[in-house]
Amino acid sequence: MKISVIIPAYNEEKLLPATLDAVARAQAGFHRGGWTSEVIVCDNNSTDRTAEIARQMGAKVVFEPVNQIGRARNRGASIAEGEWLQFVDADSLPSVELFEAVAQAIASGKVLAGGSTVRLDAPGASLRILEFFWNLTSRMGRLMAGSFIFVEAAAFREMGGFSPTLFAGEELELTMRLRTLARRSGRKIVILNAAPLCTSARKMKLYSKSEMFRFLFRAILRPKATQTSREACWVWYDGRR
Repeated sequence: MKISVIIPAYNEEKLLPATLDAVARAQAGFHRGGWTSEVIVCDNNSTDRTAEIARQMGAKVVFEPVNQIGRARNRGASIAEGEWLQFVDADSLPSVELFEAVAQAIASGKVLAGGSTVRLDAPGASLRILEFFWNLTSRMGRLMAGSFIFVEAAAFREMGGFSPTLFAGEELELTMRLRTLARRSGRKIVILNAAPLCTSARKMKLYSKSEMFRFLFRAILRPKATQTSREACWVWYDGRR
């Protein structure tokens, strides 16, 4: 079995080294069972040293000129050699225990795709509340967070990958399509909980409460118009780091 770990990265020179270090350590969770793995970084039209750093740290690097998270993940998947794809965001730190849990889920033969609960990397009561409610929603609804998704490569390609029309929420839309295939194949989508993914809370630091409220208000009021517009999804695409 071979696993392809795919990391979409847009101007991530600050956080990418720590993510690649964490992924390198976590890969032991695959290798202990005799599996192999590769790491692919998709440079999503970065203007910093993202691609250079990825190459220096041993990752395969591909380029996606259209600045869009879903397209970056799809581009990485297009050169992946693994039977399973593991998508990890460039500001996240997976553990060996999490990768071991992924390997166990795959080996069971009962799983088509899955995600993980998350743990934000900053203190604060409001972040813990946000973390709690997302994890509860994710587990109850079997919704995969974009920061950590694993999926059978054949199923991912059959579904056409992430939607090229969405600039946010593309992981939730993929979840819905994969559910149909999972039911048809007699398998399931799981949300792993034993070793939550440590991921960055930097948006809460980089944007004011009023900015976040403005974005959320528009997203709730006009969800489709927001998701399909790069300008409306500026919290992901304005380059603030």
